Amino acid sequence: MARILKEYPSVSLNPEDLDGKIDFVRIFGRAGPAHIEIGTGKGTFLLNQAGAQPRDNFLGIEWTGKYYRYAVDRIGRWGLTNVRIIRTDAATFLADFIPDDSVECFHIYFPDPWPKKRHHKRRFICPANLEHLIRCLRTGGQLKIATDHADYFEQIRKVLRDPARPEPTVGAGQHACPRLEQIDFLPTAGAEASEWVGTNFERKYLKDQRPIYTLAVKKT
Repeated sequence: MARILKEYPSVSLNPEDLDGKIDFVRIFGRAGPAHIEIGTGKGTFLLNQAGAQPRDNFLGIEWTGKYYRYAVDRIGRWGLTNVRIIRTDAATFLADFIPDDSVECFHIYFPDPWPKKRHHKRRFICPANLEHLIRCLRTGGQLKIATDHADYFEQIRKVLRDPARPEPTVGAGQHACPRLEQIDFLPTAGAEASEWVGTNFERKYLKDQRPIYTLAVKKT
């Protein structure tokens, strides 16, 4: 019999309650490095990483309703107090609600590759979203990405290395996009032997003998 999913108000955030840029201290009730996972799925990464880093704060963003409810229930049952999850569009949320220089690390693991060419414009890793990711990262903050899709990975590499993205106009009080420096992608807390992230998607893809591509950069 399917488990009955419970709601945990202490875990879930309501987009309608947000007004302007969010305050991580208010949301979590304490200060601490802020991590954001874009596309939480069933919450496997958040469960493992937040448990391994109890002094850090983790915010998960998920659009699919069934995954969002499952992740909230899972985090709530485990009693993790350093995780919040919101159901919303990640690109809009990033642009409208995340403050500058506020995020320690963005985690983007197995994003939807939208494999059909006519759908490529829906891929999350694109010049416009990258500009906001960089804006939100603190200096030294990291962006970690994993995918099983070779074509998407090549697009990701191109977007990160090439500024085919439009540079913002530099005026009074503004700065050009900072440089990104590639660093080693270190396995996450839930990864087992031969895994990078240890999520449900990764284990499914490894079982199908698909190669996994990873990339990590930091803001300098």
